[in-house]
This record gives sequence, C-alpha cells and structure tokens, in this order.
Amino acid sequence: MSTFTKPNHIGRKISRIRELRDMKQEALAYALGMSQQSISIIENSETVDEEKLKAIAEVLGVSAEGIKNFSEEAVLNIIGNTLSEGSMINGNAYNCNFNPLDKVVELYERLVLAEKEKVEYLEKIIQKIKS
Repeated sequence: MSTFTKPNHIGRKISRIRELRDMKQEALAYALGMSQQSISIIENSETVDEEKLKAIAEVLGVSAEGIKNFSEEAVLNIIGNTLSEGSMINGNAYNCNFNPLDKVVELYERLVLAEKEKVEYLEKIIQKIKS
C-alpha cells in the first residue's frame, strides 16, 4: 500500500493547515455551517470548489492561494537553510544563524496570540447565541 500523496491534493493541504492552526474538524465545520462529516469529505477530496475553498481559507486565516501553494517541502527547506554551509551535520557541530531562544519566544508569542484570537472568536459565537 502506497502512502504517496499527490502534491496538489487540496483536501490534504486543508487538513494540514487546519492541524497547524490547532483546529478540529468540528470547529471548522461549525464556522462554515457544515457537518464534521462534510469537512472530512472535503479533506479527502483531491479538488475543492473555489467558493468553498475561499470560505475555508477565510476561517483558517489564510488565502485560497496559500492553501493551493502550501508545501511541506517548503517548510523543510526553510529549516534546512538555517544551517550554515560549513556545518557538520553528522558530527552535530553546526552553527545556527539565529538564536534558538528567540525562536522559542517568538513561537510562544504567536501561540498566545492564536489563543487570544480563538477566545475572541468563541466570545463572538456566544454573544450571537445569547442574542
């Protein structure tokens, strides 16, 4: 059984971006007014209707083009390019061209911001339900 994923499988890209945003299928479905099963079907589809893609992109906080062009390889290339050219990878003596603690702080700040955005979003939903 092959685990090869087609490079332009839009549903898989949606799934991966959703996971990176730490969002469950149920939350995405609720935001789009769909069922969780519908999201599952979309994520298993190779292509997605352009209007649905735009709506999904808006909820995920990315552009439709961002979903279409999403690539795990690009992420790995960015990480790989942070190593200096003369580094020894097998000897583990490579030099970072950034401060790892700064990156941890940056990541933490981004996670806190994302959590604040989630709280704001949920508060808006609660207000809609109450009114």
